[in-house]
Amino acid sequence: MKLISFLAAAALVLATPALAQDDYPFTSDSLVQENIAEGDLKGPFEFHSDIFENTVRQYWVYVPVGYDASEPPNLLVFQDGQRATNPNGSLRIPTVLDNLIAAGDIPPTLGVFITPGNLGEAYPDDLGMSNPNHRWQEYDQLDDDYARMLTEELLPHIAEDYAFSNDPARRMIGGTSSGAIAAFTVGWHMPEEFGNIISFIGSYTSIAYRPELDIPLEHGGEIYPTLIRKHDIRPLKIFLQDGSNDVDNEHGSWFLANQQMLAALNYANRHADETGDTGPRYVVEHEWGTGGHSDQHGGAILPDVLRWFWGE
Repeated sequence: MKLISFLAAAALVLATPALAQDDYPFTSDSLVQENIAEGDLKGPFEFHSDIFENTVRQYWVYVPVGYDASEPPNLLVFQDGQRATNPNGSLRIPTVLDNLIAAGDIPPTLGVFITPGNLGEAYPDDLGMSNPNHRWQEYDQLDDDYARMLTEELLPHIAEDYAFSNDPARRMIGGTSSGAIAAFTVGWHMPEEFGNIISFIGSYTSIAYRPELDIPLEHGGEIYPTLIRKHDIRPLKIFLQDGSNDVDNEHGSWFLANQQMLAALNYANRHADETGDTGPRYVVEHEWGTGGHSDQHGGAILPDVLRWFWGE
């Protein structure tokens, strides 16, 4: 595989002792440019789910410059939408899309940014960048409920107003932390809907196991490496990012968990090659840094990650 520019740059950066753990600066791709027209970020809107009863979430829709319903754009769905759309945050995805689309580095892309659910009838006005109270119940479970909420409820609702591609190769889902495992779970259950997954500081740990709540044993993301090794390969293109100073707590070690994910994906491909399996292979790239549980590194490399997925 041809290595992309940020991998070589990152190797030089990581070799510099003076680098702070989360000192990953933005490039111009993540900054507003005076000569670049901005897409239209609509929202936030509230959305109630029948699958997750008694919850409400917010979502935003990014409509790219030059949007033409007769030529449906690519689709990017990103979790924790309140942070993904924050113009002063670590991700700044609408600005990144503006710049990459204008440069012709990626195709026109419709963005959907969604928060986790919050119990109740109305989304709290004072949550800001904080997590809604139904996040782990949606993001850290391994069933297909969240995938169905997206594909059966939210996206059809958005499709009433905006066209977007139905081709899984032109549809991407991503997130950070528990939002990353949520994205992976959607792709795992529905690769026919989403063929591309961005996972930054993914929580492939036992967050879903909550013995203090006296609920039946629930496996969390810690079992994904086992599932990947023992199930058929899905036609997925995946980018993993994490840092060596990520969280290590009662749920697990995030950095170790992400390394296990990479090892499992590579094993699945190697085993398929050794056995002559004619099916798909995982297309995988990764970036390990020195950061903690922060979006900073992922946000800094996001433009090149998007180019890796959808660039020429």
